[in-house]
Amino acid sequence: MLVAGGGFAGAYVARLLGRAGATIVSPENFMLYTPLLPEAASGTLEPRHTVVPLRQMCPHADLLLGRVTALDEETRVVHVETPDAGEFDVAYQQLVVALGAVPRTFPVPGLGEHGLGFKDLADAIALRNRVLRELEAAAAETDRDEAACHLAFVFVGAGYAGVEALAELADLVADALRWYPGLRDVPQRWVLVDAAPKILSEIPTRLGEYAARELAGRGVEIHVGTTLESFDGREAVLSNGLRIRTHTLVWTAGVKASPLLERFGLPLDERGRVRVDPFLRVEGREGLWSLGDCAAVPNAATPGRLDPPTCQHALRQARRLAKNLVAEPQPYAYRMLGQVATLGRYKGIADVLGLRLRGFPGWWVTRSYHLIQLPLLTRKLRVVVDWTTSLFFRRDIAELSGLGHPRRLD
Repeated sequence: MLVAGGGFAGAYVARLLGRAGATIVSPENFMLYTPLLPEAASGTLEPRHTVVPLRQMCPHADLLLGRVTALDEETRVVHVETPDAGEFDVAYQQLVVALGAVPRTFPVPGLGEHGLGFKDLADAIALRNRVLRELEAAAAETDRDEAACHLAFVFVGAGYAGVEALAELADLVADALRWYPGLRDVPQRWVLVDAAPKILSEIPTRLGEYAARELAGRGVEIHVGTTLESFDGREAVLSNGLRIRTHTLVWTAGVKASPLLERFGLPLDERGRVRVDPFLRVEGREGLWSLGDCAAVPNAATPGRLDPPTCQHALRQARRLAKNLVAEPQPYAYRMLGQVATLGRYKGIADVLGLRLRGFPGWWVTRSYHLIQLPLLTRKLRVVVDWTTSLFFRRDIAELSGLGHPRRLD
């Protein structure tokens, strides 16, 4: 069994196969638990605690650090490129394609050069460093208007990632300002932009409206039905004519299937996702399966609709696929239990089995759900310790932009 991709979907397939065994091909030796990414960015959680080592998570699987870059269905071989061992071919009997997704961007002038993404752990750490560096830059400014420019932050995309990241980073800045007395009178500006008519459009209207009110009450500017026109690193221009002086723009406006899929010759839909049947088999192909964010997965529980790219659905798909690989295949059917999101410290929203919670209960349910789903007892305990510590102490404000970039020995 060969699993291409060690993200949420691929890692869980390998884990659930158990002693049946699998070989995982992944560019990293860990699985990122993406719902905790905003808390890693804000310093609520130690970044390492949001990832799970694949060798521990899947003790009966082999791990090959690299990328699948080509597929030969006739000989049942994939071509793998590794950073240290070169390139070679790997044979398979059954192949699971779980390459995940990448940020979906548009040809906005300046976005690629100056915008920040928020899809993986490196993005989260880079964003944290940028925010803390902007605080230092603002503190060094002698011009109040220039200082205010450093304290303006724009988030484009008001789905889960954008809303949760903005809320967490705003809390980080609020805590950090205790150590910047010269900035207490400098205005902050937090801006949330989305092309949709409302934020968090995936959740029930009343919860979305509560989230909007909560953010607005903290001074967040919300611009819906609006797109980003350009960003030159100093000014963001919106489609409603608003110009925002800022050095920090975070792009969280959705994802698209991995572009590597285009090399494999698989049947893709109009959005570049692998077409699969109700059993999670690649349409018209023998021995090929696909799931997660890179696949267009039909759900028998919601006829006519495809699963959204969420961790909740990827996990349920992995459970079905792991069973289909070792027994008589059954169609995938999953009725969503609910949706949850945090809005910073002690605030959240949750829609669980028709019960809609907001404020502290919503925050508590959201955290409890993520803790239950996080694999490995050791990781659960580390996260609980981080969360408990954050109840009593303010966030750490160390900026570590040099981490992973050591100086050369001269």
